[in-house]
Amino acid sequence: MGERKTWADKREEIMSRPGAGAAYEAARIRFELGEAVRLRREQLGLTQAQLAERTGLKQPAVARFEAGGTMPTIPMLERLAEALEMRLSVQFQPLREAS
Repeated sequence: MGERKTWADKREEIMSRPGAGAAYEAARIRFELGEAVRLRREQLGLTQAQLAERTGLKQPAVARFEAGGTMPTIPMLERLAEALEMRLSVQFQPLREAS
């Protein structure tokens, strides 16, 4: 049996694979968008079913989105923003300034 790797070593190994950085970034974006929608939905006291009704989606689609399971289109983000009583703002940032 081989020596156990630390999480940091395993992460470095995975991230060194071709395309891993792009996949990680896409997953990060999905997660952050889903978290933002969930937090705002909860602030408004809405259930996933109520948000789904406001957006014309099904409740399982809202659940998948909040869990970071789907990459939304701009029109979907616009519908979510309106339903959450917010304005959608999309911007580009230089990589050195992005967190």
